[in-house]
Amino acid sequence: MSSSSKRKTTMAKRNRENSLRERRLRKQARKEARKLAAAELRAAEAGGPPVADADAGPPEDAAAAS
Repeated sequence: MSSSSKRKTTMAKRNRENSLRERRLRKQARKEARKLAAAELRAAEAGGPPVADADAGPPEDAAAAS
């Protein structure tokens, strides 16, 4: 019997990829939080109602790309 020519992804590589994916999601969340805080600050300075972003969750594309 011959061995399979298809290479297997090692656990180390999968762990690195997962770590990178999580880091990118955390970075995106921080970026969105800064945007929201800046929008609320501008609204407070203008005397208007605070800005509430209903869909401030993680982007749908990031979950689908996993």
